[in-house]
Amino acid sequence: MQRIKKVAAASAAVMLLGGLAACRGTESEGTTEGGIKTDFGVTSEPCPDAVNPDNGCIYLGILSDLTVGPFSPLAPAIVEAQKAFWKRVNQQGGIAGYDVDVSTYIRDNKYDAQTTVEVYQEIKPNILALAQTLGSDTTAAILDDLKASNIVAAPAAWSSAYAFEDIILESGANYCVETMNAIDFAKGAKPEISSIMAVHYPGDYGDDAAGGAQYAAEKLGLSFTSVITGTGVENQAGAVSQILTERPDLLIITTGPREMAAIVGGVYAQAQTTGYTPMVIGTSPTWHRDLLGSPVAQALQLAYFQSGPWGPWDSDTPGHRAMREALGEPDTITDGFTAGWVWSYPIKAALEKAAENGDLTRAGVFAAAKSLTSVDYEGMLPSGAGNFAAGPSGQVKATIISRPDPESSTGVTPVTDLMVGPTAQGFDLTEPCYEMLH
Repeated sequence: MQRIKKVAAASAAVMLLGGLAACRGTESEGTTEGGIKTDFGVTSEPCPDAVNPDNGCIYLGILSDLTVGPFSPLAPAIVEAQKAFWKRVNQQGGIAGYDVDVSTYIRDNKYDAQTTVEVYQEIKPNILALAQTLGSDTTAAILDDLKASNIVAAPAAWSSAYAFEDIILESGANYCVETMNAIDFAKGAKPEISSIMAVHYPGDYGDDAAGGAQYAAEKLGLSFTSVITGTGVENQAGAVSQILTERPDLLIITTGPREMAAIVGGVYAQAQTTGYTPMVIGTSPTWHRDLLGSPVAQALQLAYFQSGPWGPWDSDTPGHRAMREALGEPDTITDGFTAGWVWSYPIKAALEKAAENGDLTRAGVFAAAKSLTSVDYEGMLPSGAGNFAAGPSGQVKATIISRPDPESSTGVTPVTDLMVGPTAQGFDLTEPCYEMLH
């Protein structure tokens, strides 16, 4: 109920701010360039610092957690990867006579729904689509306005709710099936596992993973407990206490990296006296390589596994190789780079399809996105990924499991290939998984 109230209030603010924007007289260009219809966020003038000065410009917005939120350790890398992705597109000629700009309209959403509403409305009149909207609850806060305005968006999140939203172009397996695969992996590695605890943020991110964990536990005949925790390292004592009291065999943690480390560190600090050493699997955004230099590095190397929707930075696919070439050697390599790169492919596919249709208006891009039956992820996702025309039945279910590895670029090395476990294989998505959690 808290999530519904929060999102409803934020959505109301979107509509209010949207009305104010209209009062300021924001109008679409209503022009046609080279036989292609355009409206918002497309100009005949070149992009700032254009790669192709004779091209026009397509402006895409980015809303990310750049400073104070729990994913600020990852978000700057996501943004830099998206800049590099579109620079590569521009170096290859752009799209139908246009370069793509993702730098002009970058805004910090601070992983806060109300802030997301405000910065979204600030850039809305000037963009064709969103190259990134980071966070599940934050994206939910602007979802109604995205749909009303035909603004296609690539989420920096994996909520299963996106399967039911044509305006959202998600990539990779959602948190729900990712967690199902993680539990199948854990049960295969340690058949003696009989109890699972999902420790997670409230809201679509944490509840979605917990919903998948609960479903898997029920299918496998395991006991299940759901524990909600907040943001901030200082706020994890309650979760640690509950873990030590109930002593589950497997922890599924769905938080930010700092919070995950505080939870694992708190539990394993008691291991010598309690003898309790659970297996731990973190959902995609819980990892950052800097944790290997933290006081809890030893506990993480002993207990932690990382689930994810695709291979990490060092993986050998054409897309990974292109990403590494485009980004060079960043000072700190994280899989925020990998995520930002992958999330860009479906927006590119939608823009190319819209241009082929002669319609780079917002409505034209939306229609093109809905018609996509596949997206070329250059091997970073399985063949057939990006079937947005199929709705929920087109969802990717394959995920990968990794372990901490100080020798790898991002601090993790895969221990599986992309795989679909039997629980996810037999699962049909009929509603967002957070609605299944009870």
